[in-house]
Amino acid sequence: MQEEVVIKAEKLTKRFGAFTATNEVTFEVHKGEIFGFLGANGAGKTTAMRMLCGLSIPSAGNATVAGFDVYKETEQIKKNIGYMSQKFSLYEDLTIEENLAFFGGIYGMSDSEIKTKSKQLIEQLGLQKEAKKLVQELPLGWKQKLAFSVAVFHRPKIVFLDEPTGGVDPVTRRQFWDLIYDASDSGITVFVTTHYMDEAEYCNRVSIMVDGVIAALDTPHNLKQQFKANSMDEVFYQLARGAKRSE
Repeated sequence: MQEEVVIKAEKLTKRFGAFTATNEVTFEVHKGEIFGFLGANGAGKTTAMRMLCGLSIPSAGNATVAGFDVYKETEQIKKNIGYMSQKFSLYEDLTIEENLAFFGGIYGMSDSEIKTKSKQLIEQLGLQKEAKKLVQELPLGWKQKLAFSVAVFHRPKIVFLDEPTGGVDPVTRRQFWDLIYDASDSGITVFVTTHYMDEAEYCNRVSIMVDGVIAALDTPHNLKQQFKANSMDEVFYQLARGAKRSE
């Protein structure tokens, strides 16, 4: 049975004046897949992700996300995806319950649906006693887990995670990946960028960008074999050491 393609990029290119941030990037991502999108600073990861999220119009090439065109149907794309970044995902001066109500409203969920799902989520995360606490009072690890849960609260087809585990300890990072596996098992496609090469091992497939192009794309196992490496760290180093640019 052929796997359903939920992200398709063909020669996707973004130029800023004379500078080409992403150069003819081509790949597909399948439903329920955990797809790692890796690269050193300045490689073009964030630029590519912004185009796929409908936040930046490409200079050339084509792409569809959840079946919608990145040029003409950006609003439809935004309705069918979730997004979480390391820098901003939750309102610190709102409570957990208020954040869920706010984002649920943005995603077009009904009041009754928000109420039911909020209760389920808070119980699932074991945050019943903290539900009325301001988010700023939570430890960083809990904020990250909550932010991810908010990003998939409306059951999007795809969730984009931009370095979601930055700054948290290894145990919390592993717990965070349990949430990613649960989302993938439920059919949500996970598109994740990370600086942690051990996390690349958790992905179904990994692409590695260097200087605006995809230098390698395969399963972690196959990439390690291809580059005769013992770890994804070694694979990444072999590819990234020749990079000409950085942020």
